[in-house]
Amino acid sequence: MEVFSVENLKNVDRIVLGRKTADDFIPYWMKVAEDPGRKEYSLGRPLADIPKTVFSTRSPDKSWSKTTVVARDIVTEIEQLKNEAGGDMIVYGGYSFVSALIRNRLVDNYYLLVHPLMMGRGQRIQQDLQRYLKLDLQQCRAFPSGVVLLHYTQPKA
Repeated sequence: MEVFSVENLKNVDRIVLGRKTADDFIPYWMKVAEDPGRKEYSLGRPLADIPKTVFSTRSPDKSWSKTTVVARDIVTEIEQLKNEAGGDMIVYGGYSFVSALIRNRLVDNYYLLVHPLMMGRGQRIQQDLQRYLKLDLQQCRAFPSGVVLLHYTQPKA
């Protein structure tokens, strides 16, 4: 899975995060990127190096390097970022942030990593959908850990 995750970042030139995820994500991967001896270093280095946009009304943490914090409307900002020249954007985020992106049809590719773990409760990212969302399966891949990658695209309207 780590090899897949590193390969998946090769065309990414922006990481988009919600504030709650950024609070843990950025410091963790910055620390990993500082230590070439860490097992996750091959993933941590690009995650630390790629510029990040964090959606938040709070001021950024002073230690967050290569990070822009925006408080503007998520739809307007994501559409503007999508229209800029460059590579792909990747989103790491929690339930409410990802739900807002999906609800507003701002996601082009879905990479769902399904872990072999059953839980009785929790938030579902699709529960706020107000219209049917058709996705086309592009890839299904099982990893030795039992995790399954499902890659879907949203057909163009």
